[in-house]
Amino acid sequence: MKTRIVTAILSLPLLIAPIYFGGIILYVMIFLLSVVGTYELLRAYKVKNKGIYAIVFISTLSYYLLLWFNWNNYLYLFITSFLLILLVYYVIAFPKLSFETVAITFVAFFYITYLISHIIWIRETKDYGFAFVWLVFLIGFGSDTFAYFAGRLFGKHKLAKELSPKKTIEGSIGGIFGAMLLCILYGYFMYKRGTLEDLSKLSWLIVMGGVGSILSQAGDLVASAIKRQTGIKDFGKILPGHGGILDRFDSNFFTAPFVYFIMTLFIN
Repeated sequence: MKTRIVTAILSLPLLIAPIYFGGIILYVMIFLLSVVGTYELLRAYKVKNKGIYAIVFISTLSYYLLLWFNWNNYLYLFITSFLLILLVYYVIAFPKLSFETVAITFVAFFYITYLISHIIWIRETKDYGFAFVWLVFLIGFGSDTFAYFAGRLFGKHKLAKELSPKKTIEGSIGGIFGAMLLCILYGYFMYKRGTLEDLSKLSWLIVMGGVGSILSQAGDLVASAIKRQTGIKDFGKILPGHGGILDRFDSNFFTAPFVYFIMTLFIN
């Protein structure tokens, strides 16, 4: 636990600074999270083909260049090209490369790169972007923290015994209400600062906290399921006490797109 806390404290500025300043620094951070996270996932499934890793790296870099230059109209072309390149490479590398590896690689891109890139989309949204991007982490980390303590104090009924034996239904409920409380407090803070003009929009932040917590916990369980299936304890060792990038940010992959959609559809 001590190592976990020290790592969290030391790495916090590396997370806060890029989000605060935005721009190229944020792009580089999210790009690195995407590359390392995808590498961790492919390694978990024992993917060793160097060509696959080269395709993933170039595709991830290309994706963020499209976002950087605001060439969003080419995203459909990019996704189609990415799939076709994987399938053509499958033919070229056959029989050394399995179709399962191609499928895992394709899903890995969307699971990690596409989902986490919503942090950039939120941050660059006018009016509310800077304020709402923090909710991605406030919901994810807040839900995790409240769930942990609620589980320790009241936990009796297992939530998903085969996936994560320590998680309880009581802890899950505590995480949901904790995230809702944090969103209410943060929403009121934004209102007092003038960022959130209409106090009635707090209702959407309550929804964001509650549903976001459920998605956050689902993201954590998805990562647990992958680890169970592949027989690993952690995705990596890059963050002492936490594991890998996927171990630390698994919940944020799910909260980022949800915060973006709520913000753009009902608040912005």
